[in-house]
Amino acid sequence: MSRTLTIPRPDDWHLHLRDGAVLRAVLPETARHFGRAIIMPNLVPPVVTGADAAAYRDRIMNALPAGMDFTPLMTLYLTEETDPEDVAAAHASGLVTSVKLYPAGATTNSASGVRDFDRVRPVLEKMAEIGMPLCVHGEVTDADIDIFDREAVFIDRVLDPLRRATPGLRIVMEHITTQQGVDYVKSNAENLGATITTHHLVINRNHILVGGIKPHYYCLPVAKREEHRLALRAAATSGDTRFFLGTDSAPHTDPNKESACGCAGCFTATNTLSILAEVFEQEGALDRLAGFTSEHGPAFYGLPVSTDTITLTKGDPAAYPPKIDTGDGPVTLFDAQMPLHWRVI
Repeated sequence: MSRTLTIPRPDDWHLHLRDGAVLRAVLPETARHFGRAIIMPNLVPPVVTGADAAAYRDRIMNALPAGMDFTPLMTLYLTEETDPEDVAAAHASGLVTSVKLYPAGATTNSASGVRDFDRVRPVLEKMAEIGMPLCVHGEVTDADIDIFDREAVFIDRVLDPLRRATPGLRIVMEHITTQQGVDYVKSNAENLGATITTHHLVINRNHILVGGIKPHYYCLPVAKREEHRLALRAAATSGDTRFFLGTDSAPHTDPNKESACGCAGCFTATNTLSILAEVFEQEGALDRLAGFTSEHGPAFYGLPVSTDTITLTKGDPAAYPPKIDTGDGPVTLFDAQMPLHWRVI
């Protein structure tokens, strides 16, 4: 017997679309199911100014297939030279939704990120004044800090002092991966939310390392111990409005993943909703799926919940293509390593 579930059309509050041929190939995989998405600005060169964001938005809309309805919510890449007035003007115009903080060297194309947080204080104060959210990649990059501890250390060394210095600033802790991240959000409700990815609900660090290195499970922040995965599942399925979906779907072509220095990122845009429905059902929380995918994020960003809906049906396991072809090479789809009985119809 099949079963159906209808929810408001979801939004993705953390998405990588890249540019050029990859953009044209992966954009339909998101736009098929999602109405809006926060678009990451870590291109080469990065999206730093309002003019950069306008140009990138135009390229996204030009790549959108006819008949698809999708709204990219643009972000600016925070640098130590970012102009507070340019940020404010881009936000006031409706062009830019948020600013992204990458600690320098934290992840893909983050070399232009922040090293001295005092130098970005005027931008953060302006954002607090106008109510503009800051999206944070929450890891320190110190060479002496173990990669599995970088999120927890970031909370203590950077995030908590930053929030105390600018208490009115609205912050999204993106792609949290630890019990410490969950606990920090729960203990600091005001002006703070967190996104959780699809893949971090499914994999722990064993999936990357046991039985040989699995490059298509390598992501940043890296997957942690099983106890942390379980904490993320509990948070995502809890109904707590401070947690919402940000897939961090991050396409890289296979040659760039399957190399001596493979890129970090899991591409989940195509099968995310099937995976999430499976996870929420496993946790006895299907009634909370709509909150996580469609309601909590708009509430944090001050946007309306979509009036459109999508319907998922449960039946025989869904079959997804293992790869998406692009003009630059194939991109491998994230394998959840479990049957996916739910699919969007």
